[in-house]
Amino acid sequence: MSTHEVFNQAVALTPYDVSDDASLLEGLDRAGGGWAVDEVRLLGARAGGVEAQEWGRLANENPPLLKTHDRYGHRIDEVEFHPHWHDLMAVAVQHGLHASPWTADRVGVHVARAAKFYVWGQAEAGHMCPISMTYAVVPALRHNPSLAAQYEPLLASREYDFGLRVPSSKRGLIAGMSMTEKQGGSDVRANTTTATPSSDGTYSIVGHKWFTSAPMSDMFLTLAQAPGGLSCFLLPRVLPDGTRNRMMLQRLKDKLGNKSNASGELEYHGATGWLVGEEGRGVRTIIEMVNMTRLDCVIGSAAGIRNATVRAVHHARHRAAFGAALVDQPLMRNVLADLTIESEAATAAMIRLAQATDGSARGDEQESALRRIALAVTKYWVCKRAPAHAAEALECLGGNGYVEESGMPRLFRESTLMSIWEGSGNVAALDSLRALARQPDSVEAFFGEIGKASGVDSRLDDAISRVGKELSDTSDMEYRARRVVELMALTFQGAQLVMHGNSAVAEAFCASRLDRDWGIAFGTLPTGVDTGAVLARV
Repeated sequence: MSTHEVFNQAVALTPYDVSDDASLLEGLDRAGGGWAVDEVRLLGARAGGVEAQEWGRLANENPPLLKTHDRYGHRIDEVEFHPHWHDLMAVAVQHGLHASPWTADRVGVHVARAAKFYVWGQAEAGHMCPISMTYAVVPALRHNPSLAAQYEPLLASREYDFGLRVPSSKRGLIAGMSMTEKQGGSDVRANTTTATPSSDGTYSIVGHKWFTSAPMSDMFLTLAQAPGGLSCFLLPRVLPDGTRNRMMLQRLKDKLGNKSNASGELEYHGATGWLVGEEGRGVRTIIEMVNMTRLDCVIGSAAGIRNATVRAVHHARHRAAFGAALVDQPLMRNVLADLTIESEAATAAMIRLAQATDGSARGDEQESALRRIALAVTKYWVCKRAPAHAAEALECLGGNGYVEESGMPRLFRESTLMSIWEGSGNVAALDSLRALARQPDSVEAFFGEIGKASGVDSRLDDAISRVGKELSDTSDMEYRARRVVELMALTFQGAQLVMHGNSAVAEAFCASRLDRDWGIAFGTLPTGVDTGAVLARV
């Protein structure tokens, strides 16, 4: 008698089309990136395919290794990756997920890039870190026009050319960032790394960096104390004369998630750097790179939230319990619909921020002002929601979700990163308040944006009013920062859904998130939500 008959298990999700996502495709068209839909669909089908999903699994199960010396004792500071890491990187670069939008003169290039980043990131999230850094380095590098002229075409190249060689001799470049130090963390003004001017116009950099993102990159932006104060510098790993820059990798971090990607400690022993921007204005210079990576934190979190939602709903549609399919059980429908609403809200906000980035890059001051504040508040909220969402989605699979083979533990571990990357929750919340205080035009732009949706839903109108009251009360503002920023983020998301989203999703969002008829855990939506219409979006 057979004792191992397999039944009542979900069928394999793979292969599937990651871009079969109504919220994404509707937003892409709405925000000016509709011309890229064919490429997004092509990349989405590939991201959910057997090959790419296997690349991602193997890259995570075989994390990078640091090789500090060769067999003869020579210092080499190499990071060795699984071959499929390079396959993932090559596809990302080929499709322009890195710096190529900065060299394209077309409306919607940053929106199209965001959509591609969103779908391809669902194949494997770790390698999106160096892709994001390369995207983000360009605006900061432009503070030194000669360096930008030299390197920007190579940063935007669609050829992935891994290996330590003189940057100008390569077909394409990848960039990283090296900012934080062990004694300062997010307080980068506490950095102790020094930069001493040399007679040839370069600087000699000495110090220890606690976190260096993507240490195998061709070049980095870093912060160091110059005679004129904290300044920003470009450091290539290989100097123009072919010698290796004096940048020594000490160790790679053993991280909770993001396993496929290397993050390391780096020491500068008289490394050569080129000043980017003015001495003493390093934070203002590198903050442009930070802000661009914060956009990718939102995109990455939205992608992870969508991925978890799809996996949870897929399982529930193929699994029966207590006499019915899981997806037809009322309480499970509540949970799944709640997860879906969170996903749709994150994606809608992501699209609007990418659209504002596109407008800002074209010189639209209104879009620039909106982006400054909306990016800060959305980065805080969407990235903060991702871990709770991933945990609930994992639980939808029960014990099956707790097993590594399901892919859910990897999603959960990855979900915590984006809220920490480029400023954890408190930093993001306080940055939002600073933008409000120092840039009044951003406040005006924010209310102008959410005001476009006023008069449609009374619950949204009430939330807009509450935002105004919270901002007008300056007492204990730092203490209240998370509460204020959360309300702003929810109102921003609600406005996007009311204006552009699916009616059932918008209704449920306003009833739960804005009207506060909602519990603390997912699956506490009020009665009356059209869960069928919501779940049809997945």
